[in-house]
Amino acid sequence: MKLPFYHQLDSFDCGPTCLKIISEYYGRRLELEELREKSFITKEGVSLLGVSQAAEKIGFRTLIVKTDTETLIEECPLPAILHWNEDHFIVLYSIKKKKGNKNEFIIADPAHGIYRIDERTFKNSWLGNDSTKGICLLLEPKSNFYNIKKPDLIIRKWAGLLHYLRPFKKQIIRVAVFISVSTLIAFTFPFITQYLIDEGVMKKNYNIVMLLIASQLILFGTSSTLNVIRSRLLINVNAKISLHIVSDFLKKLLSLPIKFFDSKSVGDVSQRIVDHHRIETFLTGDLINSFFSLIHIVILSIILYYYGILIGIIFTIFSLLGIFWIFLFQKKRKQLDYIRFNRSKITQEKLHELIYGIQEIKLYGNEETKRWEWEYIQQKLYGLNIKSLILEQWQQSGFIFMTHLKNIIILYFVSLKVMEDSLSIGIMLSISYIIGQTNAPLEQLVDFFKSGQNANLSLERMLEVQNKESENNSGEIAENKKDILLRNGEIKLENVSFQYNGPKSSFVLKNFDLTIYKGKVTAIVGASGSGKTTLLKLLLGFYAPIEGKITINGFTIDELGPAWWRSQCATVMQEGYIFYDTIERNIAFDGKEIDYNRFNQATEICNLHEFVDLLPMGFKTRIGTNGMGLSGGQKQRILIARAIYKNPSFLFFDEATSSLDANNEKSIISKMKTYLKDKTVIIIAHRLSTVKNADQIIVLDKGKIKESGTHNQLIKNRNIYYELVSNQLDII
Repeated sequence: MKLPFYHQLDSFDCGPTCLKIISEYYGRRLELEELREKSFITKEGVSLLGVSQAAEKIGFRTLIVKTDTETLIEECPLPAILHWNEDHFIVLYSIKKKKGNKNEFIIADPAHGIYRIDERTFKNSWLGNDSTKGICLLLEPKSNFYNIKKPDLIIRKWAGLLHYLRPFKKQIIRVAVFISVSTLIAFTFPFITQYLIDEGVMKKNYNIVMLLIASQLILFGTSSTLNVIRSRLLINVNAKISLHIVSDFLKKLLSLPIKFFDSKSVGDVSQRIVDHHRIETFLTGDLINSFFSLIHIVILSIILYYYGILIGIIFTIFSLLGIFWIFLFQKKRKQLDYIRFNRSKITQEKLHELIYGIQEIKLYGNEETKRWEWEYIQQKLYGLNIKSLILEQWQQSGFIFMTHLKNIIILYFVSLKVMEDSLSIGIMLSISYIIGQTNAPLEQLVDFFKSGQNANLSLERMLEVQNKESENNSGEIAENKKDILLRNGEIKLENVSFQYNGPKSSFVLKNFDLTIYKGKVTAIVGASGSGKTTLLKLLLGFYAPIEGKITINGFTIDELGPAWWRSQCATVMQEGYIFYDTIERNIAFDGKEIDYNRFNQATEICNLHEFVDLLPMGFKTRIGTNGMGLSGGQKQRILIARAIYKNPSFLFFDEATSSLDANNEKSIISKMKTYLKDKTVIIIAHRLSTVKNADQIIVLDKGKIKESGTHNQLIKNRNIYYELVSNQLDII
């Protein structure tokens, strides 16, 4: 029985990929993205508990055990998922007993492939250096495993790509015509060569020689011109298809819910964008050229069979052997490509850290350590590149050997035929010409197989994003009802509970009931980790409650459409982002023509003129990525100005003034009082001096409301809020 195997697409995908492998082992093929979601994967990876929960959802009976090797061999059902090297998951397929009471373990490692290891190596990786027991997840399919309906793929693998070629039908037809004409011209050369030698040179007919030479020059010039035009057409098509593929990818990426990015690093996403070049090359270059190379080979082969059946058979056999030799190494190439993807992604992430973390690196004198980390990754990448190069050399050497051997055998056979007067010298030279002309198309076909494999691997990674369900932004409520909502928009949370990492993880919010009144200021306070920022993300529709519901004037966020709802809100998040653009455009962030009345109001409230007027270009000054070169307080004032400029009905502030000095904070809060009139405002703050004038203050503790009321009421209660305030303001 052939054991199923899949490579992990990302470095943290090992758990869900192991589950995909075992599911197929039992006869059910599942999509990786579905398993990733059910496993509650994050940027830190997935826990064995998460994998177990996902397995139960798709119809497995599971048991997580910590056991020794002997019990695993004798009693545990296989295949099973093992915790490997303390930071990875693999599938243990089976255990085979060898002579001398030695055991051989058959492993499916999503990062590398299926391989066999001895018991000592197995124990070192599974048990670790200081343990006698390892952790494994035992799985057994239940009766409903085969009955759970499998969701259809949103986009089929190659069918979804062909639509990128449709807009360029005319250009592709022109390219096809040029290639066809060039191919037809190439077919005439063997016969011209034969006729030139046999009728011109051998019979010393000068006129025929000159005529045929001139014909060859004309045909060669025509073919070269057509090839130049074809190349220019393909360059144009390549550029446009490349743009469309990346544009569609980014469009899809930006439509995904925020939880998708919780499990993706910068390297994961950027490496997928790099992948599109392989697909573009395959679609516009190798696919078209290889199709005509195949026709080229077939027709030239027919001419060889015309000259001699045995010649044609020799040519066919050795050509197929050369292609077969290439295919022998394709599986290994695939494994190396998966590893290269992961290491290239890590390289990008480390470079990103070096650039954006340079301040911390220098503060702690960590330059050498960080450089060594990067060099270590490069050494591993270098070793991988050497392996790839060696593999490529083996492929090419074997193919070239088969090609030259084919040429030598055919030349020997044809030479014998000429000496026996069975063939003319003209036919001999014609056959030599044909053999030479088929070498390039054969190499093109070989490149096609390699390019096809590369494109297939890249497509798998890109389709992981394309097949992901987009955020529902359409909503179900008519626009006129939405206008009424804005006039009467009271926000209610009813019995809301939320947890990030699955049903067995801890609750961030539990049985939460709250009313946020229209036109009032509601402040949320509490210790770090009490659930304040999570509450804000739920209110913005970034996540959906596990239990309960959130309504605005009786409508849920899904009914309104998350994008529309967020368009009515302005938010200053705890980690707001400043873009590489002018200060002006970072404030007027909607991409439309700037409304300078709103702009001046926003900058005035936030005291931005205080430092911007000192800059050479004023508000036209371009600032670095994430506000590089600005102080924390200056960045925060720009973010607040961005929210005010939007002029929304609802404002959410998450630690919006935490980096401001006392004078600026007092001034901005004072100026905002008039602006915030009749707006619904939610303020999350640790600095309680910013919330004491709120209409209602909600005190959170471990995801639950412990107190609510005005500042004076809560002070009189002398409870949690009183303690928080006394610690900051020293009122005792």
